[in-house]
Amino acid sequence: MFFFFCVIFFISSPPTRHLYFTSHFSSSISFLSAVVLLDTTTVLGELDWKTFPVNGWDAITEMDEQNRPIHTFQVCHVMEPNQNNWLRSGWIQRQAAQRVYVELRFTLRDCNSIPWVSGTCKETFNLFYLQTDEPLPVRTRFRPSDYAKVDTIAADESFTQTDLGDRVLRLNTEVREVGPVTKKGFYLAFQDVGACIALVSVKVFYKRCPSTLRNLAAFPDTVPHMDSSSLVEVRGACVENAEERDTPKLYCGADGDWLVPLGRCICSIGHEEIDDQCRGEECFSEWLVVGFLSNKLSQCCLKLAHCELNILMKS
Repeated sequence: MFFFFCVIFFISSPPTRHLYFTSHFSSSISFLSAVVLLDTTTVLGELDWKTFPVNGWDAITEMDEQNRPIHTFQVCHVMEPNQNNWLRSGWIQRQAAQRVYVELRFTLRDCNSIPWVSGTCKETFNLFYLQTDEPLPVRTRFRPSDYAKVDTIAADESFTQTDLGDRVLRLNTEVREVGPVTKKGFYLAFQDVGACIALVSVKVFYKRCPSTLRNLAAFPDTVPHMDSSSLVEVRGACVENAEERDTPKLYCGADGDWLVPLGRCICSIGHEEIDDQCRGEECFSEWLVVGFLSNKLSQCCLKLAHCELNILMKS
């Protein structure tokens, strides 16, 4: 087997190693609106991923400067023809997801930089997935035909022997959409057909519109529709001491963004809008405690015209 390098050495090297990163995204991502189902960079124990055959992909775990494990998988059988090496993740629960996204960070060797491998060396690998309602029994036979292909993954930048000498890591980032997912969970699988790859990290997530307050109405966490071209209409609930003027609505988009605000709530009589809340009589109690003891009025009391604090202070 032709080993190209141990990628961990470069990842954990100090900044003076001049690591170079390249990124390509198939869609715009904001992790503020993402729910992470798997992130191999945060797994403290063993990943327990399976390889078929067992001598195909190699699992390498090293510790970084904070004594946290870094899990990497690599394969480089570029000297031998007809490669078919599979790496399968553990079972991943989908939770509320209808579509999931897989972010891959990896390096890939330029075949032209390896002598005597023309015809056997490849510069791509394949991503697959399998949906199940529960984890497969341990002794289940691995059948590639059970897995659905997501895409063929290629690198924007591959590295050469010169990069190795200069200790440069050309790290690629690719994101692919998987789904629709309808069962309780799924597996990811990676097929090598003769490339020189180091899979540095895998992150699996789905998008949601996070809970928010808009126009004195509260909107809950909402998962976008399976059909990415349609919006989810969500009706808001008025905050305490507020009532509907027009039915408050927001629309949850496929990328986890709230769109098209309609309607609103207004504060009930005797209350005023402050910081997305309706404040009223409680301000007087606050003045008794805070204002009387410290001779200072809170910002709440200063802003409320209906509190009649001027009358109280003059009497």
